[in-house]
Amino acid sequence: MRYDFAPMEGVTGYVYRNLHRKHFGGVDRYYMPFLSANQSRVFSKKEWQDICPEHNPYHDLVPQILGKDAEGFIWAAKELRALGYEEINLNLGCPSGTVTAKGKGAGFLGHPEELDAFLEQIYAALDGPISVKTRLGMNDPSEFPALLEIYSRYPISELTIHPRVRKDFYKNPVRVEAFEAALQQYQNPVCYNGDIMSLADCAQMEERFPQVRSLMIGRGLVANPALLVPEKQTKDRLCAFHEALFEAYSEMFGNTRNAMMRMKEVWFYHIHLFDDHEKFAKRLRRTTDVNEYRTVVKEIYQHLPMRETTRQEW
Repeated sequence: MRYDFAPMEGVTGYVYRNLHRKHFGGVDRYYMPFLSANQSRVFSKKEWQDICPEHNPYHDLVPQILGKDAEGFIWAAKELRALGYEEINLNLGCPSGTVTAKGKGAGFLGHPEELDAFLEQIYAALDGPISVKTRLGMNDPSEFPALLEIYSRYPISELTIHPRVRKDFYKNPVRVEAFEAALQQYQNPVCYNGDIMSLADCAQMEERFPQVRSLMIGRGLVANPALLVPEKQTKDRLCAFHEALFEAYSEMFGNTRNAMMRMKEVWFYHIHLFDDHEKFAKRLRRTTDVNEYRTVVKEIYQHLPMRETTRQEW
């Protein structure tokens, strides 16, 4: 089984990826937060910082592109290939309202004829592996069989299925039965993504779906960076990882306040690895002072009991 780290915008940028690899590992591929294929045909400064070779001297990275303009996707994919990236991933899963309102991400799933034409154009123009991450549809899982028929027409290197529809966002339970039904229809390589919070969850999915070759984990790995290497889950190691993150963000942003704000995004998930964390979570959310932030973090590691596995409470 191959384990992938899901892309999470604002969290799993190059700083996080590189330090996670150094302190924990266990991940076979790190998917990179999406790039926008826009009409300007240029990567933003922020996007370039996350994909440039200087920050990514590894071969376990998969860049992801968001867009509905085939020519824009083709341009971005060729630029990424020129930088040395082999696999390119198409994001058809983002449920954000600002994304779907433009017909991108999961919003593209509501326009199957346009999606079909898009896929035909990009696969005709590009060589090399192009994978796809998808949801079951916009509003109802009954949309997915027709989408799978479209996917089956193209040489998708791997189809990552997040078994929720767009309107589920991340709150409603994953629709595992719909994923199981999809495996009966779709015969090409499949990766499962959704609510994997422990090694026990991994084992359960592997046993239930032996034909699935990859598992993609996002929030579960941010909550517990040692999820795939439990022998490394100690307070000291986790604390050292977060101290290294804070220092690296401080250097990247040029100030500690912006570093603190980025760390608070990480802590939104990581706090759930600790029992009795509610009071501390509230203090982290409210603080605007870097010294207070560091005090709260120190108290969390000193006083709160740590769970073996996180719980999905967000």
